[in-house]
Amino acid sequence: MIAYRFLTEDDTSAFCHKVTEALAKGWQLHGGPTYAYDAASGKMRCGQAVTKEVEADYSPELKLGAL
Repeated sequence: MIAYRFLTEDDTSAFCHKVTEALAKGWQLHGGPTYAYDAASGKMRCGQAVTKEVEADYSPELKLGAL
């Protein structure tokens, strides 16, 4: 199965660390990053999709961050 996650964070180094941690755990970048203004918080937000091939069956209860 190919697992999919969309990582988001405020535009700080925390976003880069979140993506770097996912890459270190075997996730691969999927497409380019996104960058948008969050009017509710008044901050810029970053996003990046990542995928990973895993030996598991899909279930809505699957904790993607633990893969």
